[in-house]
Amino acid sequence: MADSTKPASKAPEISAEAKKAAKELYPMSNWKYDAFLHTFSILVDLFFREVHPRGAWRVPRTGPILFVAAPHANQFVDGLVLQRSLKNEADRRVSLLIAQKSVHGFIGWGSRLMGSVPVGRAQDKAKPAKGLIYLPDPVNDPTLIRGVGTDFEKEAEVGGMLFLPSAKGQSGTSVDIAKILGPEEIRIKRAPQGKLAMFQLTGRDDLDAEGKLTNPQRKGPRDGYEGTKYKVAPHIDQSEVYQAIFDRLQNGGCVGIFPEGGSHDRTELLPLKAGVAIMALGTLAQDPDCGLKIVPVGMNYFHAHKFRSRAVVEFGAPFEVPRELLDMYMNNQRRDAIGQLLDMCWQSLSAVTVSAPDYDTLMLIQACRRLYVTGKKVPLPTVVELNRRLAVGFSKLKDDPRIIKVMADVRKYDKQLRYLNVKDHQLAVARLSVPTVIFTLLYRVAKILVLSVGVVPGLILFTPVFITTKVISVRKAKEALAGSSVKIQGRDVMATWKLLVAMAFAPIVYNFYCILLAYKVHTDRLYGYVPEWVSIWMIFIAGWIVFPAITYASLRFGEVGMDILKSLRPLILCINPASSYSLQKLRERRAVLVEEVVEVINQLGPEIHSDFERTRLISDPYHGEPTSGSRTEEGNVDGYDEGAGHLDAPESPQALRRRDTTQSSRAIPRTESFSNIGAIGMFASRPPSRSRSRSRQNSMGGGFGMGGFPISGFTSLDSREGFNEASSKIREAMYERGQMRRRKSGFSTDGSTVGDGSEEGWEEAKKSA
Repeated sequence: MADSTKPASKAPEISAEAKKAAKELYPMSNWKYDAFLHTFSILVDLFFREVHPRGAWRVPRTGPILFVAAPHANQFVDGLVLQRSLKNEADRRVSLLIAQKSVHGFIGWGSRLMGSVPVGRAQDKAKPAKGLIYLPDPVNDPTLIRGVGTDFEKEAEVGGMLFLPSAKGQSGTSVDIAKILGPEEIRIKRAPQGKLAMFQLTGRDDLDAEGKLTNPQRKGPRDGYEGTKYKVAPHIDQSEVYQAIFDRLQNGGCVGIFPEGGSHDRTELLPLKAGVAIMALGTLAQDPDCGLKIVPVGMNYFHAHKFRSRAVVEFGAPFEVPRELLDMYMNNQRRDAIGQLLDMCWQSLSAVTVSAPDYDTLMLIQACRRLYVTGKKVPLPTVVELNRRLAVGFSKLKDDPRIIKVMADVRKYDKQLRYLNVKDHQLAVARLSVPTVIFTLLYRVAKILVLSVGVVPGLILFTPVFITTKVISVRKAKEALAGSSVKIQGRDVMATWKLLVAMAFAPIVYNFYCILLAYKVHTDRLYGYVPEWVSIWMIFIAGWIVFPAITYASLRFGEVGMDILKSLRPLILCINPASSYSLQKLRERRAVLVEEVVEVINQLGPEIHSDFERTRLISDPYHGEPTSGSRTEEGNVDGYDEGAGHLDAPESPQALRRRDTTQSSRAIPRTESFSNIGAIGMFASRPPSRSRSRSRQNSMGGGFGMGGFPISGFTSLDSREGFNEASSKIREAMYERGQMRRRKSGFSTDGSTVGDGSEEGWEEAKKSA
């Protein structure tokens, strides 16, 4: 979405008249925002099986907020998911920065309704230039670029940018143009960084991993090297955009930005663009007391481009810009201030996202997580947190022999799973007896046959839409991949185009079905089944109700049916004696591997986290508390666990450490569910509703040691003092819960029953509770 400007860019001073005009540049209408979001949230519910917001209680309910979200895995879906989560969970409306090239047609109309701010990006206006470029002296003068057959005086401009091509799955480098020396010579602001960029500009092989030349005695490029192709982009003036954002934040609004600069399908965070830091520092430079806070948001998807996938939107701890950075920014040290603030944003985003160097490593990390949580029903946010901690541990200790060995063993085990074409959680059927396997197989086949009655009609109706969305999304992914320097397969645009095409094409298809139905009724009253008094318009309207309803029912039945269908293969393998033996041996191999993974995590965990034992997410399966619940064989799509609990996100910069809490609270798991005692199952005033999703129920608690979390013993009730103490705690918790309800209903915003928050009011509330 929003792209960077130069790190040293200055937010220009603008007159009062210009500020007033800027305020009205991208207005937001609350009722239009809510209506549009409510309407298109239906698409989110249809495309995703589950979108779980985590840590939304951290978002301030008032005051200016700059939301920094990453990774940007879906071109337009990310923005819709973020806005929906913020409105539902925190009642905040946010203006997103959107690429100016996208502000056309339906997307442009929708973005204007949502108060989005269009931003011109240099890469969107980059065009191939003629000739080749290279570094004539990379050792002594790495900022001088020379061309062969170029015409920099006509095609480039000072303040513009040069873009090098991507290669071998790596994104190309961009550099700012500082000075044009002639048609074949140009000066850039900084030396090119990275091995790929240096290789493209010198053709030399004597480069280390950071792109530094290992043979500095050799001054020029490789002998006979002519250079590399490139693109040029003009200078883009962002002063109006910046001022509009400054005004919105200073007026207490919210602005959201995806600081990576554009969507991508990589497994790690891209370098953050400087624009996010300039927005924060520029706002505070004009109004240091506006109270601006920065909130990191992790957009964590499981197969982001696939229909009916899952997502966890995680809100990190908000933090403020340190005063010393603002002083640096206002005292001509802008580059240093921007760089340090970008580092803070990077660290805060790393605490709410999962990053891995490549896709294979990410798959291995997730395989280790599945082995580690064997026998436990793990909430979806906990799955994300476990993946993050394992990824951090791998990045720090990847050269440790124990890590190398366990990763090699997991890779071999994963290869055997793929050979048998089964999922990790499906190996549980290997312990079942043959009669049980046969009965289970027949029972599930019968369920699929019954479900197919509800699936087939809707599947037939929606097939044209499925085919069209698939074809167009794949084509758009190829186009995006060809025009991008950071994408790997272009999957980041697939979800967006699936939704857009379905939204446009499905009404056309249903309208065609309704016309056919009306025509059939007009010609022979639908084979005589429709009485004469029923009008054609009634049939047409009824068709618009019945056909979408059939499709939606098919979607729900098909979702369950696909889960059951995926569970049939391991049952069939268990019946075959040859494959049954392989399945059993693989299950035994898995048991050994589980012990190995747990042992390595228990050994290395304390080296990374000093409070490893106190804040562990999963109890040691061989030494910890038993956990309730177990992994089911069906309904576990793609090897991920169902359910979603509430777990506190790791602290962002300037947040308190857990060791600052009391000794008794350290034994309580870091989970939102325990924010008050009334949320614990045994103390809840009413049982959890069965209408809630399983994810919410799983996070409600309900017993000691639930989810593997050690809970310290409660106050002893063998004395009157102990009983009074426990009663007092329960009354305080009930009071706190009542206050939370009042805040949600709007009767109280400051958390006190009495307007002045006096001690008398507190005592009176406790007595009444």
